[in-house]
Amino acid sequence: MAETRTITPPDDDLTPGELLPLGRRFRIVLVLGFLTALGPLTIDMYLPSLPTITSDLQTTAAAVQLTLTGTLLGLGLGQLLVGPLSDAIGRRRPLLAGVAVHIVASVLCVVAPNLATLGALRVLQGLGAAAASVVAMAIVRDLFDGLAAARLFSRLMLVVGVAPILAPTIGGLVLSWTSWRGVFVVLTVIGVAFLIASSVVLPETLPPARRRSGGVAGTVRDYGRLFTDRVYVGLILVAGLAMAALFAYVSGSSYVFQDGYGMSEQQFALIFAGGAVGLIGATQFNVRLLRRWTPQQILATSLLAGLGFGLVLLVLAATGIGGLAGILIPLWLVLTMVGLVMPNAPALALNRHGEAAGTAAALLGAVQFGVGALAAPLVGVLGVGAVAMAVVVFGGMLAATVVCFVVVRPHRLPVEQGRTIVAVAH
Repeated sequence: MAETRTITPPDDDLTPGELLPLGRRFRIVLVLGFLTALGPLTIDMYLPSLPTITSDLQTTAAAVQLTLTGTLLGLGLGQLLVGPLSDAIGRRRPLLAGVAVHIVASVLCVVAPNLATLGALRVLQGLGAAAASVVAMAIVRDLFDGLAAARLFSRLMLVVGVAPILAPTIGGLVLSWTSWRGVFVVLTVIGVAFLIASSVVLPETLPPARRRSGGVAGTVRDYGRLFTDRVYVGLILVAGLAMAALFAYVSGSSYVFQDGYGMSEQQFALIFAGGAVGLIGATQFNVRLLRRWTPQQILATSLLAGLGFGLVLLVLAATGIGGLAGILIPLWLVLTMVGLVMPNAPALALNRHGEAAGTAAALLGAVQFGVGALAAPLVGVLGVGAVAMAVVVFGGMLAATVVCFVVVRPHRLPVEQGRTIVAVAH
């Protein structure tokens, strides 16, 4: 029978995560990593099939990109709903129900007769994947805080980085022996595996005494309180705008490299993997950086560097200097800087509102995927080319940098906020 025991908070200075046996802690973190991968897998696995879907369903590239936008909107909206729900009734039930919804939507995508139906089902897929994303982040905040949380977010970002490497590769392999519909068969199988692992391994981490039962009015009050925190709002905007740069790459890269440079689906998967390598390396190197610098310092520096690389990308894309290498190298460097932003901005934001971790994580995720949802079709509107992708990537990094230094003002944040040191296994 699946474990349903609740992890209760300790009476001393140790976090609940520190009290877990090392083996059990490893299993929980591993499953949390799987859950954070569900969203990226849902988004990225069918990227190599976008041109195929365009021709098969006899539509336009911009219209097909709206199915990606639908997924992102579902992820954003779902987090707004699931986050407060998980604060009210606990983490396990919303998580398992959400993954089940994702499975059902994936099955229906296999038989979708037209683009409108596929788009609607992709929204439903996003709603289901949202539960996995927001509950995983809330569980991290239930178990750890401060620097330990930032380190664990870096480890989870490893999975988020690996997923984009594997997802297009798996999608390309599936397309080599079946149609784009086979991608959703694979997503169904993955969803079932994640549902089983979550039900067996994950305990309830929010005890009844810490649950918030204010109903709709209480949820509105919680969101209202979050919006009054200028630093928190600034941090989630930074995370969202950095995500916009990432999703500009995600939505535009298949057209840029397959249509613009004539790459096959398998070649595109390898190019896409190269960008994810930079993302992965940065998130893991962040753990080492945290031993010497604060999350605030890393966040500010990575945004400035990412802005510079984004400007180089835009200039080279507009002039054509450097050819393919002139696009790939600065693009991969921007993604590397995004890899440093991704763990530190959420860790700083959630550390401010541990009393409502689910709601705070929900708003963070909703902003991330909501801004990403706006960035994805914007690339198509601007022309589905290297310049269009570069404009949105640079714009996202520019806006994130401005918000960071004007609204968040990381140099003024108390050092203690990001340096609460608790033991955590590496």
